[in-house]
Amino acid sequence: MTFLVIGAAGAQGGAVARRLVAEGHTVRGLTRSGRVPHGVEPVAGDLGDAEAVKAAFAGVTHASVTLPLVYEPDTVAAYVRHVRDSALAAGVRRLVFNTANRLPEDTTQVAAFETRRWAMRTLQSAGLPVVVLCPPVYLDNLAAPWVAGPLAAEGVLRYPLPADLPVPWLSLDDLGAITHAALVRDDLEGAVLKIGGPDVVTGDELADAFGAQYAAQDPADFESGLAMALGASKAAEVAATYRWAAADHDLFAPVPAVADLLGLRLTPLRTWITAQRWATR
Repeated sequence: MTFLVIGAAGAQGGAVARRLVAEGHTVRGLTRSGRVPHGVEPVAGDLGDAEAVKAAFAGVTHASVTLPLVYEPDTVAAYVRHVRDSALAAGVRRLVFNTANRLPEDTTQVAAFETRRWAMRTLQSAGLPVVVLCPPVYLDNLAAPWVAGPLAAEGVLRYPLPADLPVPWLSLDDLGAITHAALVRDDLEGAVLKIGGPDVVTGDELADAFGAQYAAQDPADFESGLAMALGASKAAEVAATYRWAAADHDLFAPVPAVADLLGLRLTPLRTWITAQRWATR
């Protein structure tokens, strides 16, 4: 088996690639920079280049796909067509598509949701052996420079979600484990899995686990900080997903049976915090 990870230089794709290497698989990583985790064969290429994507898929049996933070519909459509056509030509046995967010039940005006919904449906309708993963919010986001995390002044954890919103926060390491299971299990083809961590906590409960107090961050402030790293348009789309989540308390609803379906024991919140050495008391 040969595994291709699209986006292996990113946080999500990198976690997947590291897990696949740890499981002893032959792993190839497609990135613009060619920088990939240790043990991954680097393939420098852009999803917008059909020939580069085709070359990356040559000889591949399994593929993990996470799209970059691009939300222009025409650009995303080209990326997905190139992935679809190349995966079909390679005859992949399993393709796991990570939407990088939960998707609302109804159509929205948020491009960060709708481009991924379109991508999901395009891959499914192509006849590919697809499994779709829809994650909630990543615990690792709390370490991002544009988030005032648990080591902020006065022990206040700030994040752009309401204090009373229950969220099954997921670690990137567990995303890697879930993706690996979705790639290799025989009984999941066609599944759309709303994944999440084992502990469902509100903002207040999350902060308490860190020994901190929670303060819901203004999405506008979050967007402003994110814009310095990603640019204004991308930051606006990401912030729009948080504004949506604040109003739609069903978006991050937990589905605990998924971990059992995959045969996995995911990392408890406090175990993850201890490993990060972020607790403040």
